[in-house]
Amino acid sequence: MITIKEVSNKKDLKTFVKFPFTLYKNSQYWTPPILSQELKTFDTNENPVFNDAEAKLFLAYKNNTVVGRIAAIINWLEVKDQKQLKMRFGWFDFIDDLEVSKALLNKVEAIGKAHNLEYAEGPVGFSNLDKVGVITDGFEHNTPMVTWYNHPYYAKHYEAANYKVEKGYIESKFPFSNVKPETFEKAQALIKRRYQLTALNFTKTSEVMPYVDKMFDLFNETYASLSSFVAITDIQKEYFKKKFISFVNPEYIKFVIDKDNNLIGFAIVMPSFAKALQKANGRLFPFGFRHILKAKKHSKDVNFYLIGIHPDYQNKGVHAVIFNEYYKTFTEKGIEFCYRTPELEDNIAIHQIWKHFSPEVYRKRKTFRKDL
Repeated sequence: MITIKEVSNKKDLKTFVKFPFTLYKNSQYWTPPILSQELKTFDTNENPVFNDAEAKLFLAYKNNTVVGRIAAIINWLEVKDQKQLKMRFGWFDFIDDLEVSKALLNKVEAIGKAHNLEYAEGPVGFSNLDKVGVITDGFEHNTPMVTWYNHPYYAKHYEAANYKVEKGYIESKFPFSNVKPETFEKAQALIKRRYQLTALNFTKTSEVMPYVDKMFDLFNETYASLSSFVAITDIQKEYFKKKFISFVNPEYIKFVIDKDNNLIGFAIVMPSFAKALQKANGRLFPFGFRHILKAKKHSKDVNFYLIGIHPDYQNKGVHAVIFNEYYKTFTEKGIEFCYRTPELEDNIAIHQIWKHFSPEVYRKRKTFRKDL
């Protein structure tokens, strides 16, 4: 018999956060989260997303053993302002037992119906900067720290519960040796002169900070037209600064400004922390910090996390300016492989940016939907 329990205290929350450590303990491809950060994600006093969203967390028990978990999420900005009557769910993990997954999804669906929402979709997080999608192809690769991993049996559980594919995402990679500077070197010089643009490079995180708010504003403008986009609020900007920027080498953040110092392009690349986080096994102390700092300085693999160009400058080759700066930095650092985090399959514009590097799609993800 399956018992579903709502998380109601700190002990339950720790159980919720730690469950994947048991489920994936024998997986060489799962990348553990940092436990302290994961706990803060669900702390209503710590994560400002709870100013505009709410979540209920559930644990599934079988024979007094935890066998599954799920987060049922309503983003009220999405529901009230955008009129997207969506019931979100994420952090959905379970043993290969259809009774377990169905019982957890039933909780999500009941909440959605109680709030007169039209459909449920997952796995997704609170916002567009959270993890997204269940892996449907490409299980034999390490997962970046900003994505979820799952066992191959997950997709059949969605289908068994009458969920249909809603969105498709791809992750791709290419060796840095595929990058030929002649594809952008001359173009970027011409583009900078034509539009009076300047590329900004950094060596210290403190140099980046004055531009971060502008970057999130540009992120909102750049991605506003994509499906399911929810803008980042001012208070969330401060949270994401603390959560992400400290993990990024300042040399891996590139901005492009116009003659009036307006930010018109940005990109954030993160060192690959997968192996370091596997060694840390969720804990920063006593040795986790050492593994992460080593990866931050010496990883030969990088993940392209975000890239955005102001709508007024799209299709004008501004990405060539950004790539030129990365080429110089990556050459100096001896980077060997470049990975892209999940991108919507139908985001043709972003795929066109990478075409000269002959990327290989190595993983596919899906979100699933069910009408309520």
